[in-house]
Amino acid sequence: MTLEELLPCDSPRMRAVGAAVERLLAAAQRSARLTVGVYEAAKLLNADPDSVVLCVLATDEEDEGDIALQIHFTLIQAFCCDNDIHIVRVAGMRRLAAVLGDPAPGAEPRDLHCLLVTTPQADAWQSHGLAEVANYCAESRDRNQWVPVVQLQER
Repeated sequence: MTLEELLPCDSPRMRAVGAAVERLLAAAQRSARLTVGVYEAAKLLNADPDSVVLCVLATDEEDEGDIALQIHFTLIQAFCCDNDIHIVRVAGMRRLAAVLGDPAPGAEPRDLHCLLVTTPQADAWQSHGLAEVANYCAESRDRNQWVPVVQLQER
C-alpha cells in the first residue's frame, strides 16, 4: 500500500502539506536559501550537505520517461538519505513555477526539477512550513515510503 492510497491527493492532510511546501519554498527563495536545478543541487550537496534541510524533486507525467532525469533523482535521493536530508517529491510543475515566479528578465529558464532548501538562520521559518514538511517526511518513512509524493494544487 502506498502513501497515496493511505492519504489521497485530495485529502485535507495532503493539501496542508502541499501548501506547507509552497510556503516553505517561497520563504526560502525570499531569503536566498533556495538552490534551483539538478546541476546546482549536485554542486551544493557535494560542497556543503550539512546546510541542506530539504530536497524537493519535481516532475510531471511527461517526465516519467526521461531516463536521465530519473537517474539523477535516484542518485540525489540516495545521497540525501545517506546525509539525513528530508526529501519530498512533488507533482505539478506549473504550480511550482507559479509559486516561485518568473526568472529575472534575460535569464535562462530555470530547471525546477530539483530544489534544495538550506538551513534557516531564524526560528521564524517554522511558521513557513518547515516543521510540517519534515513531520510529513518522517511519517512517510515510518510507513516504509522512501520518498513521499505531494500533488501541488492549481489555484
